[in-house]
Amino acid sequence: MEIGELIRNARNEAKLSQEQAAEALCVSRQTVSNWENGKTYPDIISVIRMSDLYSVSLDHLLKEEKSTKQSYRDYLEESTNVVRSNDRKSKLILAVAVLGIWALALIAFFLTYKGADAAGYSLAVTWAVLPVTFFTASFVIGKRNWFGKLKWLTAPVFSVMYTTAGLVTAVTADGMVMKSVIWPDFAKLPIGFVISLAGILIGLLIRNQNAKKQNEIK
Repeated sequence: MEIGELIRNARNEAKLSQEQAAEALCVSRQTVSNWENGKTYPDIISVIRMSDLYSVSLDHLLKEEKSTKQSYRDYLEESTNVVRSNDRKSKLILAVAVLGIWALALIAFFLTYKGADAAGYSLAVTWAVLPVTFFTASFVIGKRNWFGKLKWLTAPVFSVMYTTAGLVTAVTADGMVMKSVIWPDFAKLPIGFVISLAGILIGLLIRNQNAKKQNEIK
């Protein structure tokens, strides 16, 4: 029995329409139809989701004829490697984006700190740009459940980055002029921590709600 037929039979036994299955699997109805007609193969993530959605084992979904089985397993291995590669790239892009915005905020201030708008700029960075950046990054990490338990370290890391961003405030300029040492504003530590923690928790909440919806469809 071909893979498409196995998938179609499993969906029918679960008493789901193609539209319902597509919504639960986060794909289009046409994609489901293509899988069942053998026009395309589902990737490894979709196979796992179908296994949960249709309440069948992965072995059952992959129990096709031997000739097709080998080619499909090769395809799954390739698609898994692609998913892992894309996941690593996404993490790298996120890290570079956060560090880039943080670094540019510092650099831009030191290029403009003598101007009349220095105070306004520092306020915008401290209370808008950086909080939004850290919250968004934490939200993505939570929603995708990246790094496992280590994701909770995001909060203290971003908290420290937010606190040291006091270097972009107008008081730093005074320190440069007076040749004195300006310490980070440690009062911002809990603020940065809460901002990042909120992002992670909201991301996880949405992830769990989406999983719950899929279970309800089952």
